[in-house]
Amino acid sequence: MTSINGRSASESFKAQALVYRHMFSILDSMCLKWIIDSRIPNIIHDHGKPITLLELVSVLKIPSTKVERIHVFMRYMAYIGYFDITKVRMHGDNDGNNQEEETEVFALTAASELLIKGTENPCIAPMVEFILDPVHSNFFNYLSKWLSDENRRLYEITSGTPWWEFLDKNPRILGLFNDAMAGDSQMIKLALKDHNMVFEGLETIVDVGGGNGTTAQIFSEKFPELKYIVFDLPQVVKNLKGCNNLSFVGGDMFESIPKADAILLKLVLHNWSDDNCIKILRNCKDAVKVSSKDKKGKIIILETVINEEQDEPEITRLKFLMNINMQITHGKERSEEEWKNIFHKVDLYDYKIFPFTGYLSLIEIYP
Repeated sequence: MTSINGRSASESFKAQALVYRHMFSILDSMCLKWIIDSRIPNIIHDHGKPITLLELVSVLKIPSTKVERIHVFMRYMAYIGYFDITKVRMHGDNDGNNQEEETEVFALTAASELLIKGTENPCIAPMVEFILDPVHSNFFNYLSKWLSDENRRLYEITSGTPWWEFLDKNPRILGLFNDAMAGDSQMIKLALKDHNMVFEGLETIVDVGGGNGTTAQIFSEKFPELKYIVFDLPQVVKNLKGCNNLSFVGGDMFESIPKADAILLKLVLHNWSDDNCIKILRNCKDAVKVSSKDKKGKIIILETVINEEQDEPEITRLKFLMNINMQITHGKERSEEEWKNIFHKVDLYDYKIFPFTGYLSLIEIYP
């Protein structure tokens, strides 16, 4: 068969399939958005058992002309891991038919369970809604223009304002962003079960950039003996009220940070350049209390650590995609070597890295 640039036709066909797969992968995101917008995970959850297609479309109030379309969408979402399809025997009810018939039903998977709203369990649906909101996702249509611009951030090119200013001027998007951060923080509950020892023995902790305190509430409830301080910009915390062992303090992490046994940075440093990370960590280092030889103060960082050699391919792919996403705000995800270089510039040499969630690592640093 004719070759292209010296490659065999079979290589070219595989290459075409690769391009098409990525071209159409936007439909993965849109189908994910559809099941959340339609509250399908909640519908199946409330149904109390796997649901048939006819039961589902009845709840969705889908016109008969679209039933087969829904079936196609549901089968695809099952194929990529959001539902399980099984066969059950059910009594027929048409025309007096009481014979058992084999019927296809859809059940929730671990992924779709994370999209159920309104329960005590973690829900990351708000993160999906934020990332896939048309206002946010439209920015990515301007990557070429942004990458050809010398200094401006992507949001400045598309909206005329920096990211944080853009959020302040768009209450709906800001609300989506805050809900997304809060929902993502709920996953920490699961991770803390295996990492209690990191926080045991601490009397005080400052959560730098802790926002509205969602993470703080999780930690303060888990460790009621711990005095927990959320430290963020004055305009962020001014209307927030503490309770029991939780309090809010306004300030600027680039100037100084309240002193404590431990300083927590959860998904803060990936928003900043290396130089700014160094400034933040210097202030964290100055803020850490060292009471005695037996009680060492620490800096606790929750961030992505890119490690192609140790991570599964899907996790590595996720981390690379998240790194692309962070570029648009002039942030970045980092490899262990990149983290080490930053730590050493602040004279931080004693640190350990542990797996925390599927994509997050926990880094303990002892100044």
